[in-house]
Amino acid sequence: MSIGNSPEDDRPSIGLALQQARVAAGLTVEEVSSSTRVRIPIVHAIETDDFSRCGGDVYARGHIRMLAHAVRLDPDPLIAQYDADHGGRPAPTPAAPLFEAERIRSDPRRPNWTAAMVAAIVAVVGFVGFTLFSGGDDDGSGTAHVAEGSTPDRSTPEPTTTSADPEPAPSDSAIAAVPLDKVTVKLSATEGKSWISAKDHNGRLLFDGLLLKGDSKTFQDKERVDLVLGDAGAIELFVNGKKVDDQFESGQVERLSYTKGDPEAG
Repeated sequence: MSIGNSPEDDRPSIGLALQQARVAAGLTVEEVSSSTRVRIPIVHAIETDDFSRCGGDVYARGHIRMLAHAVRLDPDPLIAQYDADHGGRPAPTPAAPLFEAERIRSDPRRPNWTAAMVAAIVAVVGFVGFTLFSGGDDDGSGTAHVAEGSTPDRSTPEPTTTSADPEPAPSDSAIAAVPLDKVTVKLSATEGKSWISAKDHNGRLLFDGLLLKGDSKTFQDKERVDLVLGDAGAIELFVNGKKVDDQFESGQVERLSYTKGDPEAG
């Protein structure tokens, strides 16, 4: 019987392997955090094999995979090592812990221009409808009503008022008519609830919160929309009027970017 460590005992821990690969790639923790959007304190914690800040096994595995890709390391052996150390592949967990563990700071709330445009269109439609209703109130004889004792002026023909049909207000359901000069992303929670975060091309936050089952959100930007999905398997995704058929697993964390034209995951 020989005494000694097996080759598996000599392999570095998950955190040390990620740290060594990051240093070898010449990357700082800040650069890795920027490219993966995993917060700096969580990157530091993972590199010391502290996974308590990840929000659960599902999210820890997602963070390990993203950090491994960022430092050009094969993530599969690290995921297998994590599963072996933590009781096997975890079952999907709710997305709520990620909401607390990886909340992205909100920018100051910007004016809701979409709501303002819809309100303006409704006001215009209402005014046109009122004008048509008031102008068309006659007795069917073709003679306009005049005040008692007055005589209608027959010398000048009465002007006729015509109006084009008002255009309907835009809605989330009109996804097929998305503008070509913008990127439009629609998310629907069809299989359960999921935490989501959405940013525009300047990095300004469009939404950060839970999308409950049956709810939908639509985001637009002139260049790019960046998404973080806490439970991608619960989300049905339409980009620029086209359904994205990626088969995301339940409980899977996904970071996606979409631009104008045919949707491509970033």
